[in-house]
Amino acid sequence: MNKELFEKGLEIRRSVLGAEYVDGSIQNADDFNMPMQELVTQYCWGEVWGRPGLDRKTRSIINLAMITALNRPHELKLHVRGAINNGLTKDEIKEVFLQTAIYCGVPAAIDSFRTAKEVFAAMEKE
Repeated sequence: MNKELFEKGLEIRRSVLGAEYVDGSIQNADDFNMPMQELVTQYCWGEVWGRPGLDRKTRSIINLAMITALNRPHELKLHVRGAINNGLTKDEIKEVFLQTAIYCGVPAAIDSFRTAKEVFAAMEKE
């Protein structure tokens, strides 16, 4: 493991997804899934999210669209919250989901709208 990339990834991951969620994921990891936590933190967040080519807001837009296409509601919840943390508005998220309805299918977009509403409601209660 590259300790420098891991630490960089940990900082970015905490900033986007929230320290409580990220720290919990790492603290709850065991021998079986810790290698995945290390891989995600170092490679996804340190190596790719840490690149200078796109800002975090743009990366969030891309992630929302791809996660909608893949129909991964658990990950979508995390990344809707992350998109808000990265400066997207609810209206911009809505536009991403409308765009995905055309290219990924209406059912996938409807699920993403439903999931995002749950996240927005939870965030309003915080």
